[in-house]
Amino acid sequence: MALLVNEIFHSIQGESTYSGRPCIFVRLTGCNLRCSYCDTRYAYEEGVKMEISEIINRVAGYECPLIEITGGEPLLQSETPLLIYRLLENGYEVMMETNGSLDISSVDGRCIKIVDIKCPTSSESDKNDLENLKRLNPKDQVKFVIGSRKDYEYAKEITELIHPGFSMDQILFSPVSGEMAPAKLAEWILEDSLNVRLHLQLHNIIWPGKEKGV
Repeated sequence: MALLVNEIFHSIQGESTYSGRPCIFVRLTGCNLRCSYCDTRYAYEEGVKMEISEIINRVAGYECPLIEITGGEPLLQSETPLLIYRLLENGYEVMMETNGSLDISSVDGRCIKIVDIKCPTSSESDKNDLENLKRLNPKDQVKFVIGSRKDYEYAKEITELIHPGFSMDQILFSPVSGEMAPAKLAEWILEDSLNVRLHLQLHNIIWPGKEKGV
């Protein structure tokens, strides 16, 4: 029961409604998308094989109750749902960030899934599995990374497809770093009276210019 792991590190959660909380990140290797603004290209291929028991022993050393499984794209590896299950059974609060192109239903319902719906600026919006919008649990989150007005309008359209019981404050609009001014995105949200959450990448504020392990 092994997975290819790019890195494991202890940092501050910065890309969800859990932003600001200390968190252990398990970054898995491999991604099926090549987004134009990707900031984790080093995770496309770099990694070492680790047994699930090794991963659990490693994260135990940080004494932190919150864990995020990320990538790359975690669901490319068939053992990822089992890793998540084992972590949940060990008492951790577990999150998984996914690029939204693969079926999330294989993941334990107790896991908080952050589904990143790709907008046109990413050059990968045609890969979105929009059926995932029907698979969301109430505590899951949907994220749109926005780099243009076209992206913003696209994100607005997609939010209309999310089932009515899903809370709008679990929908995150995040500007592409260096391409979209946060103030401009905030202006559009206010103009349209959107009940979504404006979200900034916290690690870029705390550790600007640092790429790995943050």
